[in-house]
Amino acid sequence: MLAAIRHKVLSGTRLTEADALALFRSDDLFAIGRLASHVAEKQNGRHACFIVNRHINPTNICVNRCKFCAFSRSKGEEGAFELTLEEILAKLADASKAKPRITEVHIVGGLHPEWPFEHYLDMISAVRKNHPSLAIKAFTAVEIDYMAKISGLGIEDILRELKKSGLDFMPGGGAEIFAEGIRNRLCPEKISGDRWIEVMEAAHRTGIKTNATMLYGHQEGIEDRVEHLLRLRELQDRTGGFQAFIPLAYHPKNTEIGGFYSSGIDDLKTIAVSRLVLDNFPHIKAYWIMLGEKVSQTALLFGADDVDGTIIEEKITHMAGAMTGEGMTRDDLVHLIRKAGKIPVERDAFYNHLKVYDY
Repeated sequence: MLAAIRHKVLSGTRLTEADALALFRSDDLFAIGRLASHVAEKQNGRHACFIVNRHINPTNICVNRCKFCAFSRSKGEEGAFELTLEEILAKLADASKAKPRITEVHIVGGLHPEWPFEHYLDMISAVRKNHPSLAIKAFTAVEIDYMAKISGLGIEDILRELKKSGLDFMPGGGAEIFAEGIRNRLCPEKISGDRWIEVMEAAHRTGIKTNATMLYGHQEGIEDRVEHLLRLRELQDRTGGFQAFIPLAYHPKNTEIGGFYSSGIDDLKTIAVSRLVLDNFPHIKAYWIMLGEKVSQTALLFGADDVDGTIIEEKITHMAGAMTGEGMTRDDLVHLIRKAGKIPVERDAFYNHLKVYDY
């Protein structure tokens, strides 16, 4: 079976659902990795990207209670927080004074029960006014849907208003797993997979590029993963609006469903299969916060071409038991990429190359 898949990959033929399932079922991890590496190098050469960025979570107060989430809190509960606009700007001011200066801010948080839509517009406007050259990546499809509910506006109206205020593009969070039965067990209060796709398609129509994600390693099967990947591929065929796909490894600590961390083998296979199936995605990201530095480094030989960035402060995964640090320096990322035998490239938010480092 792998020989036939190899022939398809080398000839540029699109893989089928059966091919994707066969890849997940195969124990020949290195053969799958070599194929994925071939596709990645054909698309992006030996370059592997990173970005100098900063994550900000405005609040963990949330009306939803996803069973895989260790981040959300109710207002007044121990550990709950909500940042003021001044506190958000202070975090950005500190990051902007540091060297190297950040080029992107990543903003996602809980669905706050008291914040009106205008608060989100004010947040983006304040960041844009104080940091006019900073790329603003903010708000998952789940947050956009919530803004529509609390405001009474349509999704495209919400997106246009945010874009007018300074939003540049959107992260891919909230996709989790599209399979309805699994999704209803994991996050019954969250928007459906269909709604997530609807919001992302609207973003792409509005001229807002996005990322896409898949949460794996919890209660899903490989059939669910393949269905998820194929639905993303179909949407990308229609819109071309996705920049990168990020497989997110489930973290079990302090969650309702518990369970176990994913294995390094599963992580690498998921990266590789994603690269092979998502033939219309420009980039596959090995998110070092979730995978760890060494697995992320190895993933660059299994189809990934991006490791995310400096991040500085990450809360969502760390509340669920991440064993990584909360940030890395530019030098750390350059070293990590070089030692994988790749050419380090510092990129901007839209994958334009800012600096190509010596190998």
